[in-house]
Order: sequence, then structure tokens, then C-alpha cells
Amino acid sequence: MWADAVPNLLIGLREGLEGGLVVSILLAAVRRSGGGSTRPIWLGVLGALVLSLSFGAVLTFSKSALSTRAQEAFGGTLSVIAVVLVTGMIFWMRRTARGLSGELNAKVDTALKLGAGALVAIAFLAVGREGLETALFLWTAVQASGETVAPLIGAAIGVLAAVGLCFLLYRRAIRINLGVFFARTAVALVVIAGGVLAYGIGDLQEATLLPGRTWLAFDLTGSIAPDSWWVSIIRGVTNLTPAMTWLQVVAFVVYVAVVLVVFRRAGKAVPAPREPAAPKQPTASPVATALRDNRWLAIGAVVLVPLLAVGAFVLFTGGTSNTDASNTVTITASACAPDFTSLTAGRQNFTVVNKSGRVGEVYFVQSSGGGAIGELEGIGPGTQQTMTVTVAAGSYAWRCLAAGHPAQTSNTVRTSGGSGVAYPRLFAVPPLQPSELDVPIQQYQTYVAGQLVTLAAQVATLNTAVTTGNADAARAAWLPAQLTWERVGAAYGSFGDLADAIDGNPQGLTLGVDDPGFTGLRRIEYGLWHGQSAAVLTPVTAKLIQDVATLQQKLPSLTVDPKDMPIRAHEILEDAQRDHLSGMTDQGAGAGYAETLADVDGTRVVVGELESLINERKPGLVTTLESQLDALERALRVTEHNGVFDNQTTGPLTERQHVNAAIGQVLETVSPVPDLLEIGAS
Repeated sequence: MWADAVPNLLIGLREGLEGGLVVSILLAAVRRSGGGSTRPIWLGVLGALVLSLSFGAVLTFSKSALSTRAQEAFGGTLSVIAVVLVTGMIFWMRRTARGLSGELNAKVDTALKLGAGALVAIAFLAVGREGLETALFLWTAVQASGETVAPLIGAAIGVLAAVGLCFLLYRRAIRINLGVFFARTAVALVVIAGGVLAYGIGDLQEATLLPGRTWLAFDLTGSIAPDSWWVSIIRGVTNLTPAMTWLQVVAFVVYVAVVLVVFRRAGKAVPAPREPAAPKQPTASPVATALRDNRWLAIGAVVLVPLLAVGAFVLFTGGTSNTDASNTVTITASACAPDFTSLTAGRQNFTVVNKSGRVGEVYFVQSSGGGAIGELEGIGPGTQQTMTVTVAAGSYAWRCLAAGHPAQTSNTVRTSGGSGVAYPRLFAVPPLQPSELDVPIQQYQTYVAGQLVTLAAQVATLNTAVTTGNADAARAAWLPAQLTWERVGAAYGSFGDLADAIDGNPQGLTLGVDDPGFTGLRRIEYGLWHGQSAAVLTPVTAKLIQDVATLQQKLPSLTVDPKDMPIRAHEILEDAQRDHLSGMTDQGAGAGYAETLADVDGTRVVVGELESLINERKPGLVTTLESQLDALERALRVTEHNGVFDNQTTGPLTERQHVNAAIGQVLETVSPVPDLLEIGAS
């Protein structure tokens, strides 16, 4: 999250230094004139600051008063404009930094002859330009990062640092080679602006104003954690994301390459203009006298006019909103949907906005039965998605899961009206009662108990190999244990912390693979394939034996949520596609294909136990699904050679394509099962 502050600190420092240099030179020029007042300069600066803040307020309010599509178009357009302005600013400062003092001295000389009003105008225009550029660029950065305070804090630090440097320069306490400073920071600024351009193009694609929204150049969300610290730093500094379209990538590369080449060529030595002679002391003009005598009236006008303009804008545009505020749902790091306060029965479009700074998942649930009416997965930080649901009379809530944060549930809200509205149904069948899943759940618990007996024996064999220092035997013993755990499948949600203890991953842990909380089969995999000694791994295998035994003891008392069975029929292979085939969970063994094959076994078990209920609602679905599971198994078997599977990420491309196509077909066919077997309100 705080990585978002870095580019904005640079923006604040550069823009603040540019504006501060202008003010410093104006003040110095007036002082050298011998008799001019500096009050007009400060009045112009004050007016420019108020105008910039008012501009930021107008941008924020304008966006909130637009529909979702219009917001994307508005934000994307302003992002492109911000890049154009910042690019122009980079070249302007490159060209004028050395002669800025002489240019402004000449303008001050003319202004002093014309009167205080001209001096106010020079200060206002010079500082106002920098302020408007800063307001626009910061507004764009805040939108890209998700509304966190980090960009604003970074900008504030940069501006304060610039003010301090300008004061020291004015007092001649320090000397800075401004040409070198602006030239070197310009390179970083070009990269930042390129990221903002890519972000803006993404917004315009989401608004369908530009083509290629689905033409992804790459999507690394399956192989890297989008909320990991290093991804957050890259995203915060450059505004680049783990998934980008071809148009975004091309725009970023072309912009950075072209601007840097042109900037370098523009950096040829430019002769500094001669400093103009010190102006003669001017006589006080009528405007200056009026300004001095009515300074509070002038200050009040400078401050109030922009504020009144913003107020008028809010007043006259407040009724034009196309977005129902009650249908905006916000995820933050500390709250789930705090803006969910009312609900009307019928078809609803919810705009879910992720301001948590982490990747999130959101579920719209019945508070009585707990069934999920709608869900959104993988909502990136600083992004928003739309969920469309049909709401019947009853009580509802939101359940939010942001990576690295505990699950949170919103306040419960009851619908108003709409007693005749029915739940959306893919098939004309009534919802299940929880008791109808009692038999499948009992069958599955019996199956899991048998798998855990097998797992305990395999873990004991693994422990023996580890403690004796036989690395080859340990690696050979690890895979059967891992595959048995994969076949357990649908019971993961019932195991609580024991699931992470037995097969947790290092993603999200503070120290990654070195974190003490990283234990179990994946930790052993990492150690075996990274050459760790028996002394290091023996305590891990000993703890694994203990955790499996504890799970066996607790299994009879663990309650399986009826909703988990239908969901797991789809999610076992969905998780395999996301975690195993992408290599995200791989700690060195490269066993993604073998693990997915075990997940096929787990899916067959769950579907088999739900078969009668599925056939009542959709005859033929299980038959089709079994045929597709056979095809997926054949595609996975092709990757096995003499008992050894190819690596899921480096194996032949044709193998990967066949497996991906087969698993995609299975997931499409099995996806209706959770809706078919939805649990009704009790």
C-alpha cells in the first residue's frame, strides 16, 4: 500500500520545486527592485493553491456523479490528459531550467511597471499551472491505487521537502544543480507517466471506447500473488499490474521509449540567457495602492471565488447521478460493505469497489440460510466489478475476504417490498433443504476418514526417509502423501487451521518460505527440492505426523457445512487450475499435473455422492461430466513418462494446451452444480 506513495512523492517534489522556484525568483526580483511589495506575489500563490484544491474537488465529485461506464471513460481520459501535461512539463523544465531566472526577472520588471495586479497575475499563472498539473496527476494516481491515503501522504511529503529546499535556496544556504536534478528525476517520471498511460488505456477499454479489453498480453495472477509486497511496490511505483492487455503494454513501451529518446536529444547544451539588468525602482501605482488598502477584501475574493464555484458545481450537478449510491459496495481493510444500508427486492446491479489495497473476494449471501446469491472472485486492489443478482424478500449481507485480512461480514439488511419476487433459477427446481445433503455428507466423511488413514501411513514413511537422511527416498515418499491429501478434496473447509498446518503455502506469510508458520507437506517439498538437511526437516515431518493424527481424532466431531459439498464439486478443479497448473503452489517438485490428476479423483468422489440430487435437477449432466473427466484424465496421463510427470509450466506446449482445454471444459460443465443444489432458507 505504501508503495503508492513513492511516485507521488516524486511528483510532489518536482512540481513543488518548480512552483517554489518560480515564487523564490519572483520574491528575489521584487526585493532587488528596492521598493516593491511582495504581498501581490503571495496573493497570487494563495489563489493558485485554492484553485488547484478546488479542481481536485471537482474531479472527485464529477466521477462520483457518473455511471460506472462513464466513470471509466472519465478516469481514462483524464489519465491520458495528465500524461500529456506531465510530459510537456518535463520538456519545458528541461528547456527553461537554466534560463528561468532571467525570464521571470524580465516579467517582474514589466509587472512592476504595470502595477500590483500584473504581479498577482504572474504569480497566479506560474504557480497555478503547476498546481493544476499536480492535482490532475495525483487524482489519477489515487484512482489507480484504490482510494488509499498513501498517494496523498507521499505527495504531501514531496511538497514539504520542495518548500524546504526552496527556502534554503532563497536564503542561499544551499546550492543545487537544478538542470541535473530535473534531468535525472525526469527518467523516473517518464516511467511513472507510462504506467499512468497504461492504466488510463485500461479504463478506456473497460468503457468500450478502445478495443482489445479481452486481448491479454499476459496474466500472471495465477502464478504470482497480486498482493505480495514486491508486486505492490512495482504496481505502486509504475501503476503496472500482473494482468495487462496488448494495447496497454504497447502504449507503455512505446511511450517510455519514444519520450526518453526525444528527451535525451533535447538535452543538448542550451546557452543560458543573460540575466537582465536590475529594474529601476517603480513608483506605486493606483492598483498597488488599492491592493494594499483593501488587502483583506482581495484575499477573501481569491479564496472564496474558487470555493463558491465548486459549491455551485456541486449544487447544480448533484441531481445528475446515474449511479445508485445504495448499490455501491465497498471493501476496505477494516470493514466489509459499510455502505450497505438498504435493499430493494428485484433485479439489482451492485458495483463492488475494492479499497482494501489487497486482492479480494466478495459474496452476497442470505443471512438466514447462508447461501451465496452472487460472488465475485479476484477483485484487484483499486478496481471495481459489477454483480447482478435477483433479490427476493428476506435478509441479506455481504461477506468479504481480502488477502491477508480475516473474513468480514457486513450488517444484515432486510429487503423493502417485492414479496412476490422469486430467486433466479437456472432450472425449475425448488432449493434443497440441508437435510437432503445428510447422506452425501456422511458418505464423504467416511471416505475422508479412510484417506487420512492412508495419509498417516505415508507421512510415517516420509518421516523415516527424512530422519535417515535418504533424500531420494524422501522425495519418492513425498508425492504419494501429497496426492492423498489432494484426493481428500471437499473436506478442506471443515479442517480450519489444521488444513494450513498440513498443506499450507508460503504466500501471504511475512517471511515467505522461511516463516515459522510455513509447515506441512509444502514446507517439506521446499526443503527436499532445495537441498535442506535432515536436521532442518525432521522437526517439520514430526509436526506433520502430529497434525495428521490430531485431524484424525477431531474428524468425527467436525461439522461439514452442507453448502460446501455442491461448491466443492466445482472448486476442487478450479483450485487445481489456478494453483497447480499455474505452478503457484509448486515448491520445487513440479508435480502440478500429478496433483491435478488426484484432484480429478476427488471431484469424481464428490460428484458421485451428489449424483442422484444432480440428476433430479439436470438429467444427463453427470454423464457428460464423467466423459469430460475421462478426457481430462487422458490429457494428464500423456504428461507422464515412466512414472514421472512433466513439469506443469515447462513441459511441452501442446501438453499444456490439451490439459488447459480439457479442464476448462470440465469447469464449464460442472459450474451449474452449486446453483442446482442451492440450499434454501430454513
